Amino acid sequence: MINWATDIIDSIGLIGVALLVALENVFPPIPSELILLLAGFNVSEGRFDYVSGVIAATIGSVVGAYFLYGVGRLLDDERMERFLSSIGRFVGLKKSDVHKGFVWFEKYGNYVVFFGRLIPVVRSVVSIPAGGDRMPLGKFTLLTAAGSLVWNMVWVAVGWALGDQWEKAGAWGDYLQYGVVAVVGVGLIALIVRARSASGGQE
Repeated sequence: MINWATDIIDSIGLIGVALLVALENVFPPIPSELILLLAGFNVSEGRFDYVSGVIAATIGSVVGAYFLYGVGRLLDDERMERFLSSIGRFVGLKKSDVHKGFVWFEKYGNYVVFFGRLIPVVRSVVSIPAGGDRMPLGKFTLLTAAGSLVWNMVWVAVGWALGDQWEKAGAWGDYLQYGVVAVVGVGLIALIVRARSASGGQE
């Protein structure tokens, strides 16, 4: 995987970064952190600058998200629930859990799309219910780009700072992800509580 990603970026540079990140969105098992760390290493080597690397990665994130958003638009609710529950059974999710998730998404979809981009695996799958819920494409693009920008800035910066030692980030990368998930979880809960309080005050 590392050699393949390295060859692609060495061959086509920023286009390779965007392409790999787009593929990672469609195929979550491809680790986005590895691609972004590698992009940061290329920044440290002077092959392209940090801003260009982050922009290329963010464009790739949005393009990849469009594909799964389109899948969500094409599937009706019943088929989508079956599809997600078939995936979810590997982590103990039932079809009823997926249905509740759709109801929850209808209320808090904006928060979910933005913060979901900061959580591994979720960052890809979240595009499907967004499409199924018929979230306006412009809003989906803005939220996806904003969340992806934060994620990409962090990981490209880490790769840039580590230089030719970027692969060592894998040893503690999981801890960084856990920290991101914890922060996102707290922030999401706070925003939902705030939204509920505001809606309660308006009633």
